[in-house]
Amino acid sequence: MKTIYLIIPFAPLVGAIIAGFLGRAIGRAGSHWITILGVAISFICSVMVFQDVMAGETFNGALYTWLESGGMKFQIGFLIDRLTAIMMIVVTFVSLMVHVYTIGYMAEDPGYQRFFSYISLFTFSMLMLVMANNFVQLFFGWEAVGLVSYLLIGFWYTRPTATYANLKAFLVNRVGDFGFLLGIGLIAAYAGSLDYMEVFAKGKQLAETSVELIPGSTWALISVICIGLFIGAMGKSAQFPLHVWLPDSMEGPTPISALIHAATMVTAGIFMVSRMSPLFELSEAALSFVIVIGAITALFMALIAIVQTDIKRVVAYSTLSQLGYMTVALGASAYSVAIFHLMTHAFFKAVLFLGAGSVIIAMHHEQDMRRMGGLRKYMPITYLTVLIGAIANAGLPPFAGFFSKDSIIEAVQLSHIPGASFAYFAVLAGVFIGGLYSFRLVFFAFHGEERFRHAAAHNDHAHDDHGHGVHEPHESPKVVTVPLILLAIPAIASGWFIGPLLFGGYFGDSIFIAHDHYGLAHMQEKFHGVLAMMLHATGTMPFWLAISGATTAWFLYIKRPDLPAVIKIRLAPLVWVLEKKYGFDDFNDWFFAGGARLLGRGLWKVGDQILIDGVAVNGTARLVGRIAGVVRLLQSGHIYQYAFSMIIGVFVLLTLWLNRS
Repeated sequence: MKTIYLIIPFAPLVGAIIAGFLGRAIGRAGSHWITILGVAISFICSVMVFQDVMAGETFNGALYTWLESGGMKFQIGFLIDRLTAIMMIVVTFVSLMVHVYTIGYMAEDPGYQRFFSYISLFTFSMLMLVMANNFVQLFFGWEAVGLVSYLLIGFWYTRPTATYANLKAFLVNRVGDFGFLLGIGLIAAYAGSLDYMEVFAKGKQLAETSVELIPGSTWALISVICIGLFIGAMGKSAQFPLHVWLPDSMEGPTPISALIHAATMVTAGIFMVSRMSPLFELSEAALSFVIVIGAITALFMALIAIVQTDIKRVVAYSTLSQLGYMTVALGASAYSVAIFHLMTHAFFKAVLFLGAGSVIIAMHHEQDMRRMGGLRKYMPITYLTVLIGAIANAGLPPFAGFFSKDSIIEAVQLSHIPGASFAYFAVLAGVFIGGLYSFRLVFFAFHGEERFRHAAAHNDHAHDDHGHGVHEPHESPKVVTVPLILLAIPAIASGWFIGPLLFGGYFGDSIFIAHDHYGLAHMQEKFHGVLAMMLHATGTMPFWLAISGATTAWFLYIKRPDLPAVIKIRLAPLVWVLEKKYGFDDFNDWFFAGGARLLGRGLWKVGDQILIDGVAVNGTARLVGRIAGVVRLLQSGHIYQYAFSMIIGVFVLLTLWLNRS
């Protein structure tokens, strides 16, 4: 099976290299076929590996030793277990659908071959991350997905907003990666190894060790390590306050929104913490930190979604909120529930992103929902798939999101980690808000008045950023709708596997949970099947909160479409805060970006112009010039002046000699 393990990540890499370097030679069709073939091979091999793992065959070993120094080995190796297997299937399947979808979405783009090369390279990077069996390879995959996301977010590099967005994503992730690298460095220093299993075996030893980060302030080493690793996850998985890059990354083409922000890059942090469960379970402080950060993200990012008018940004803030739910599950020691929600979310969020892209195509690259409305009769397939994604996102049965979201809420309710009470309130409130913003998108864009006609009427020459005129919308081609349909199926049905995934011991030894964190065990006692769970849910608060959110959206955007404007006026201060995104962007621009510019200006004016140019360079030149001017007075070329100087010199010497005598 080692050959298959190698094929899974390297098939997309080969496709990326060919499309990237030989794209012009093989043309557009050649570029998309070679990359799609690579990802398809990877997906098929992932399914084979999944079957092999289910049969009890796992693998953990090094394939290549890159460097050995001081007894520490830097290796490339794979850990293939049940956690890895499910991640490989999710990543390769969603990536395959995105590759096919891209044929239709990017059909007219001059960077067609380059885009396929990038997304295939991204798939390789993500697979190397999830298949790693050591921190060196994990860090390689971690940084590689960050690099490729930079290229993808700024794909349309002629747009100032796109270059700003990719630079923002890059810098914010560097902040998180500093903590991540610090955690890995402490592991290397105190565990003496970078291999997962060797580090996990020394977990108790790390838990018994203390460090002084500040003189006189003692910290448990394991807490510092786990918090450092989680800060890395905060950057990649866009958790508060390192969430600011993800909404702006919508400047990239829509297919990368589905690939990066639904199933792969943003879930890397969730996967990493789950993989590190043997370490996190040893630190209650770290788990408390995780659950509080996740709760803040889940609630406050969902609130921003209800005031967004850009269809992609609504889905982006929804992603932030759902990532908060996954993080809350991690903090509640429900790692398997977090991975379960990661899986279901990957499918229904990919549907929402790609469905939004289908709408954007139909509206000739218009993204403002205020210029949409009534699209369901023009785009029935897109409408149906987006509706499925919205229902799943809201957490209503029998769709996938219901099972994973309900499980998270129950796990948090049973948790005794400090901060769990706040997290329980946040995820409950998030259910209502999730129902509201999910159905707001559906009703605002697909129902009601056809507002795109008014936009055309007000401006007969209305154009979007690409110069296209405003025309009547139409259903997208099959190359766009078929991936939507194929993703909508698991968006409905993937949640039905809750029994074997959560309560059937699927993850086995892949995830470790301490004996005193028994929430999942209590949930297993109460679980009596999928149908029983759905029937029981109809009498619980989360179900009725989701229904209330959906009903509120219907009332505001179908029954009384005049009310949102009235509410916006009445709640102007709150709306202003939400539209300003709590001021994080303004603060970052003023404090960090402005501070960096101020520091740079100071170094330029004082350091460069005054000290270096003024003193070190020009100052020394002026000093030499003045000395030379004085010396030049003595070198006149007149013999009488030289003779007079010699006489004066002799006179001075004699005077000095006589005085000494």
